[in-house]
Amino acid sequence: MSPGEPVSPAANNYLDQRVALALNSGSSTVKFAAFAEGRDSAIITGVASALTTPGANLSWTSPTGSQSLALPDADHRMVIEFLCRLLAELGMNVAGIGHRVVHGGEAFAGATLIDEIVIRRIEQLAPLAPLHNPANLLGIRLMTERFPSVPQVAVFDTAFHQTLPPKAFHYALPREFYENHRVRRYGFHGTSHQHVGMEAARRLNRDLAGLQLITVHLGNGCSACALRDGRSVDTTMGLTPAEGMMMGTRSGDVDPTLHQFLARQTGLSLDEVTELLNRRGGLLGVSGFSNDRRLLEQRAAAGDERAALALELFCFRAAKAILGMTASLEHVEALVFTGGIGENSPWVRRRIVGQTALLGIRLDAEANHRNGIDTNGRISRSDSPVCLVVPTNEELAIAREVWRLLG
Repeated sequence: MSPGEPVSPAANNYLDQRVALALNSGSSTVKFAAFAEGRDSAIITGVASALTTPGANLSWTSPTGSQSLALPDADHRMVIEFLCRLLAELGMNVAGIGHRVVHGGEAFAGATLIDEIVIRRIEQLAPLAPLHNPANLLGIRLMTERFPSVPQVAVFDTAFHQTLPPKAFHYALPREFYENHRVRRYGFHGTSHQHVGMEAARRLNRDLAGLQLITVHLGNGCSACALRDGRSVDTTMGLTPAEGMMMGTRSGDVDPTLHQFLARQTGLSLDEVTELLNRRGGLLGVSGFSNDRRLLEQRAAAGDERAALALELFCFRAAKAILGMTASLEHVEALVFTGGIGENSPWVRRRIVGQTALLGIRLDAEANHRNGIDTNGRISRSDSPVCLVVPTNEELAIAREVWRLLG
């Protein structure tokens, strides 16, 4: 269905259905999903990609089926308007809207209803996530224009990690930088790590209390998290999402003096070096041509040495990060993979697990090859410590927070 066409009979079952809308507005993307109260399956899901470029496009699934549409040079406002027309044509009653917000600093330890004070705090935190918070705010403002009387909820990536102990969140810097500027490690992907931890406990038929896990979110952004009793006690990302593991286009950890070295040797400015580390590093930088692990795996199998090096470096750095998380735990009851790469690349998982031998995990080759689909997510052998693949669902987690705050 496209706006303007009649609503199909299949969609009439959702007329006047109260839904929570989850919105993830990125710098060049918009992801969305609508959930009925008490339901874990989305009625509508969609993603707009490559916004403000000639290749901008939108794909979505609704009760009328799955469709895609080219939207050359479309911006966030156009996508939001399209989504609002779609919701109206399906006759859905939007009861609340949840927004992913990347950086909440120390101001937010949980999801919160949005008002002008919250918006100002998100704006103030934009320097800590310049690629994310402004885009998140844009989504909030656009939805507030279209639904001025509907409650809006901010769900922060950093909130889940507000339980980090001081030894895990402080940097080894003079105290005044924390006291005056709140320079510390915040962590990200919190919504994903929290959701996956809860789902892993459910699949293990265990209560989160007493459970110790390492969750690994591998996508274009990557992070690992140590969970004890369902709480984050360590994670790999820091002040910004650039710290930690090698990612799609981010370098991850580098020598702190690299900015100065490159500035002196190449004439790059501070901003240009930061741009390099965030947008031209990682899998893209090492391979020289792509951050798409599927293409890299194909090229590596065909003998491309740079693609092979990119993948080997990615997996080695991930393994080091996972083993680093064990310092915050007494034991590890499950290693859990999630995210676009973590859920869909048997090769990457096999390479990472092979370099974390101290955990004692032995993979079941067939279960790993099938991404744990037939084994409730388990990809390790029955006589091995547990390793799971658990799909993340940040949109569902956001919708749950909306319903919780709406009472």
